[in-house]
Amino acid sequence: MVYLVVRAGQAGGDRVVDVLTRARTWELAANTVLLVVVVCLGCLVLGVATAVAATRVRLPAPRAWWVLASLPLAMPSYITAFAWLAAWPGINGFWPLVGVMVLACTPYVTIPVLAALRLADAGPEDVARTLGRGPVAAFTTVTLPQVLPAALAGSLLVALYTLSDFGAPALLRFPAFTWAIHSSYTGSLDRVTAAVLALLLTVLALALVLAERRVRRRTSAGRAVVATRRSVPVTLRPWATALVATGLAAVAALSLLLPLGVLAGRIVRAGTTPDWADLARSTVTTLALGAAAAALVVVLAVPVGVLAARYRGRAVGVVESAAYLGHGLPGIVVGLSLVFLSLGLVPGLYQSAPVLVFAYAVLFLPKAIGATRAAVERVPTSVEEVSRTLGRSALGTWFAVTGRQAWPGIAAGGLLVAVTTMKELPATLMLRPIGIDTLATDLWQHTSLGTYGAAAPAALLLVLAASVPAWFLSERGRR
Repeated sequence: MVYLVVRAGQAGGDRVVDVLTRARTWELAANTVLLVVVVCLGCLVLGVATAVAATRVRLPAPRAWWVLASLPLAMPSYITAFAWLAAWPGINGFWPLVGVMVLACTPYVTIPVLAALRLADAGPEDVARTLGRGPVAAFTTVTLPQVLPAALAGSLLVALYTLSDFGAPALLRFPAFTWAIHSSYTGSLDRVTAAVLALLLTVLALALVLAERRVRRRTSAGRAVVATRRSVPVTLRPWATALVATGLAAVAALSLLLPLGVLAGRIVRAGTTPDWADLARSTVTTLALGAAAAALVVVLAVPVGVLAARYRGRAVGVVESAAYLGHGLPGIVVGLSLVFLSLGLVPGLYQSAPVLVFAYAVLFLPKAIGATRAAVERVPTSVEEVSRTLGRSALGTWFAVTGRQAWPGIAAGGLLVAVTTMKELPATLMLRPIGIDTLATDLWQHTSLGTYGAAAPAALLLVLAASVPAWFLSERGRR
């Protein structure tokens, strides 16, 4: 934030006003807001529907549907956009971008809702059924409100990811803020315009965070309950079961099979042998950076998530909102700001792994905060009070009661960070140590030269590497 203000202030107030009053600026703002709204609605509907189908309907191979619902996290949006362009040349614009972003971001809603539905108390739904409500009405009025906070936390991540994504809008040629900011930085080197646009993007991110907090306060009060009975999947008629399975399979085909098939086809058509030693080094670097970022982010997110779940007040709200803003900024802005900071304060850290991992923490902290907050909110405060009355300290109660029940959600946040770190591109390009490459930077270097066949192995390995934490995430949620 300091970097953006300094950059904008260097040009003077007249230049800033000129950028703010341009018709193009407000066109970009309208495009970005519309994109965020439509993608969030699509992810919310598709994510909740997928979670309900996987948990409440008896399907063949139930474990496979959990995995298929989580694995799209491993597919970067720019790879999905590339696959769609290869399959349907010439598509571009708003609706193709919405389709790509919904497929890429829906797991941010699906995974927390899957876990919340498995933990939801089915007792009140049984009571509603005995009072005359049908199965759909009982679910929507009793069970759905129990999982709404988790869905809202996921929707906020979807909104912030959509705000900050650059690759898919650029490939599908949709004029959003991120595309304009990247063009200003790399094309015209107009950093003042880019800084002003990035500040507007930050304002949009802050508005999203504040709106989510307001809605969450209205929906999460009193939702922490001890489940008296867990729901069991229902058996539908054969044609209905087949219809549900076909819908889930179609989503998996568009989000997973199509991109993987396109990548495999590019490798076959290239007819060259990849440099497997270089790819192995990039894979190890990618996994190591993802693990380091996940560990740092969890350490930073737990205090913020616990405060947000257990305490109210302006100070807590400011801390939580500020922590979310990094995810709304383009990676190139965070990268440039840390170049500015490291060169100005500790030049020896410039282009070092610690600065790069810290950049990941700034960008992806909200993923762990949202998961931690939702997990802690589900632990009843009465259980903590009993622990305190039995003589445990606040810290002892955390380790023995709250942390023990909330740790699956905290671990899920760390896995989300690891997956997203592996796919991050702009900040990695700017801050990685000299001579060190990740699979994402390998992919970018080949595609920027137009050698798509050589880029395909790196893209395929990136998806496979990111699939490892995504698979663990699905297993954690299922259990």
